[in-house]
Amino acid sequence: MSDLLKYSIELVAVLLLALGIKGLSKVRSARGANQVAAIAMALAVLGLLISYAGEPSFNAQAWTWIIGGTAVGGVLGAVMAQRVPMTSMPETVALFNGCGGMSSLLVALAAALYPAALDATGPVALVSIVVSVFVGSITFTGSIVAMAKLQGWLSTPPWMQSKLRHVFNIALAVAALVGAVEMIRNADSGTGLWLLIVSSSLLGIGVTLPIGGADMPVVISLLNSYSGVAAAAAGFVVGSQLLIVAGAMVGAAGLILTQVMCNGMNRSLVSVLFGGALGAGSVAGGGGGEYTNITSCSVEECALTLEAAERVVIVPGYGLAVAQAQHTLREVTRVLESAGIDVAYAIHPVAGRMPGHMNVLLAEADVPYEQLKEMDQINPEFPAADVVLVLGANDVVNPQAKSDPDSPLYGMPVLDVQEARTVFVVKRGMSAGYSGIKNDLFELVNTSMLFGDAKKVLGDLLVELKDLGLGKK
Repeated sequence: MSDLLKYSIELVAVLLLALGIKGLSKVRSARGANQVAAIAMALAVLGLLISYAGEPSFNAQAWTWIIGGTAVGGVLGAVMAQRVPMTSMPETVALFNGCGGMSSLLVALAAALYPAALDATGPVALVSIVVSVFVGSITFTGSIVAMAKLQGWLSTPPWMQSKLRHVFNIALAVAALVGAVEMIRNADSGTGLWLLIVSSSLLGIGVTLPIGGADMPVVISLLNSYSGVAAAAAGFVVGSQLLIVAGAMVGAAGLILTQVMCNGMNRSLVSVLFGGALGAGSVAGGGGGEYTNITSCSVEECALTLEAAERVVIVPGYGLAVAQAQHTLREVTRVLESAGIDVAYAIHPVAGRMPGHMNVLLAEADVPYEQLKEMDQINPEFPAADVVLVLGANDVVNPQAKSDPDSPLYGMPVLDVQEARTVFVVKRGMSAGYSGIKNDLFELVNTSMLFGDAKKVLGDLLVELKDLGLGKK
């Protein structure tokens, strides 16, 4: 009876999870879909507890650990959800990926040490344990390193930027393979298990540590895929259909998103993982030099131009997130819309520091989902735009990607903002993007620079627009 109840609960959980993942495809339904997925996972845990409730090992001490762990994890999750700012979301996602990897690792470790208690015997269970340990270890340590690098707590040591790191990582991969073979050959020996854990954990550090912050969107997507693979393997270990389905979905979605991010950055996954960061020190070829023809303007001039516009396109970037200016931006666009001006947002696939960063940032400020337009959709519309307002974006609007074959950005899909009648770029200074090269957009005759913090500039712009009479209708 308990098995029937368990499978019924897990079937409902799988259906709810599928609905939740489908709902995440749209900003408008994402919050509710996330809650549905959370309910699905809670049901999955309930089904697993029901199946093990009658086991002799499931005593009061076991329930104490389960209830205590649930309470601690729930409190930490609630606190983080309330306090983590949007600019720290990439680090938070990396941490969550690491937690998923660690969970799968712990499940596999328990199954390896106590196979009879978890009924984790047989070749399928043994292979699943090996996969879960290997991928879970890499996911955990790699995600922690990614989080630390994004947070600025950790930098790449010089020797990890040399070819010596490849020798180090290959040696660790061989050691992990030896540990995996030893585990399969002799399941009762702990030598293979601990060799696999240690070498895989160090391999996660060795692969992630050399990667620069600019490539972190790709790394986070890939680690997210790893966490799904580890969860699916753990599902085979404990016999949870939901973990298998959810892990497979996350793994596949993560791989697809990783490929999308690589295409958006004109980078191959191999170059990201084994070639180090694309940065100023690695740039060779065209695209360098100093700016010689920069035009700056005042907030008042920008406001006058916006007042006369019929169509305005906003290009959000990481600078907008750093300044936490999304709510001020929304107030500005509300004023423009009240004056009958058409407003749209151009979203580049790698804008920000993680996939979907700008979508989430703007959704937090109640920007209508219909106004968010992906690159392929918005690029043909730039020639018809009167004004483009670029907020903290750099390489994703650099015309060199299409005009200069010697540029390291050449071939990277970018937003064609230079096709608009007037372009205003809000930046703190003239610092380069992750490519380390100058942006030709800044020197075009139809581009004007607005220097300053995005939140302050937008706040001043809002005052000027209201002084001009916009927003009073």
